[in-house]
Amino acid sequence: MQRFALAATVLIAGAVAIAVVVWPGGGTGGGPAASPATSASATPTPTPTKSYPLSKAPATIPAVREHSAARGPGWKPEGGGRVVVGDDALADEGKLLAGELKLDYAGDAEPRAGDVELALTDDDSDERDESYTLSVKGQRVKITAPEEAGVFYGTRTLKQEVRGGRTAPEGVVRDKPAKPQRGFMMDIARKHFDAAWIEDRIRELGDLKYNQLGLHFSDDQAFRIESESHPEIVSRDHLTKAQVRRILKLAASRHITVVPEIDSPGHLGTVIAAHPSLQLRDTRGVATRGAVDISKPQAAEIVDDLLEEYADLFPGRYWHLGADEYQALTVSNPEASFPQLASAAREKYGPDARVQDLATGWLNDRAETMRPYERGLRAWNDGFFRGGVEKADEDIDVAYWTGKEIGSREPVEYLKEGRKVINYNDEYLYYVLGQPNDFRYPTGQRIYEQWTPLVIRGTKPVDEKYDDQILGGSFAVWCDLANSQTQEQVAQGIRMPLRATVQKLWDARKPSMPWAEFVTLAGQVG
Repeated sequence: MQRFALAATVLIAGAVAIAVVVWPGGGTGGGPAASPATSASATPTPTPTKSYPLSKAPATIPAVREHSAARGPGWKPEGGGRVVVGDDALADEGKLLAGELKLDYAGDAEPRAGDVELALTDDDSDERDESYTLSVKGQRVKITAPEEAGVFYGTRTLKQEVRGGRTAPEGVVRDKPAKPQRGFMMDIARKHFDAAWIEDRIRELGDLKYNQLGLHFSDDQAFRIESESHPEIVSRDHLTKAQVRRILKLAASRHITVVPEIDSPGHLGTVIAAHPSLQLRDTRGVATRGAVDISKPQAAEIVDDLLEEYADLFPGRYWHLGADEYQALTVSNPEASFPQLASAAREKYGPDARVQDLATGWLNDRAETMRPYERGLRAWNDGFFRGGVEKADEDIDVAYWTGKEIGSREPVEYLKEGRKVINYNDEYLYYVLGQPNDFRYPTGQRIYEQWTPLVIRGTKPVDEKYDDQILGGSFAVWCDLANSQTQEQVAQGIRMPLRATVQKLWDARKPSMPWAEFVTLAGQVG
């Protein structure tokens, strides 16, 4: 009896997967060799069949983690092709892909040659699973995943594979992200970005498999979303709630969670402008920029009004509480400069309490306001303090952005405490308009070649044993000098940094593709 032997090797991390099929007789052609004829007259002459080379891994951004190569023609979207779904829950993903590839959407019809089939697999896990499998075989494509998000990511891979008339290669892709949180954050407070621009970024992020969009919409310069509870603080140029709902609907269709941020107790200049009695002042009566006096109950009442109002508007899984750069804590002796804060701290937390404890209590109180909404909470790392009698609540994750603050703490301090961290490293991931305070526009090449999620502060990584505590990362645009760039210039400036960042969040290992080739690929796949 003749036997077929199959030898396969798979290289991971975006490298080309190699699989060699050994046919009877030791050949490596595209089909089995003909059996020896028993006699020249008894066996007809075999008809030649087309031989296909072994497929190469698809070239996508981010690169797929694993590809098992095969021989065959691959797949291209052609007339008569359809998208079919094995579950009604995938109708949105199916209709989106059908429109993008100019195929018919056929619902739950039986798949046939030329079709793309989307299906959910059985999954009993309580954990989120963004993995997917994409199979190209027999002139059909099948994308399966435990959750809808995974199916969506498979469709993004397919979309990139066939862009520009290319062919999706034969074989099987098995793919999943290294990090569960892959974010892009926009400062829409200091600079107004119109709704259409934000929606374009959502489409771009979705195709790159990002799953979070942060909106920092409140700061000293402006408050940018319509408010019913406090209309007096809203700036002239702002997003209406109707516009926000359209943004949220589009984001949900791309499996992107919008993460709102109302920063406090600093960065509240627009609240103070409408309520000047809340301005923090020192013993000389000098105002402290952007800071409310957290010894005054009305300050908390207004912020809680806003938190509750926007919690109803934003249904996502996460909320950013801010807590950075409270200017009362940047002076050499906060207790002497702000005796009202020191007195409030001792009254609430005991005789050894300091102003930093009052600030920590503020953070915990805002977290308590948000807990009924069951959101994952985060705050900037300079809102967490060393020592003190009041500790930040354990369920508040650290959004680590800088090591430049007074009394700065190394990332490992938070990790040793068991806290989870989201990486916003300002050395690599901060795009600050106008480049003030020694900031430089980040380059995609530097992110691609040097940064990983373990590099939380500066250029030095933390120990790999903390990898599971690092939830992911976020590229951030800050508009300190808002008129330095137009919306279009921002979109162009962040294009390659966004692609480099998601490559490292999807797979933190060193990419197999050199930077120049990555840039070329970005031009091909969009």
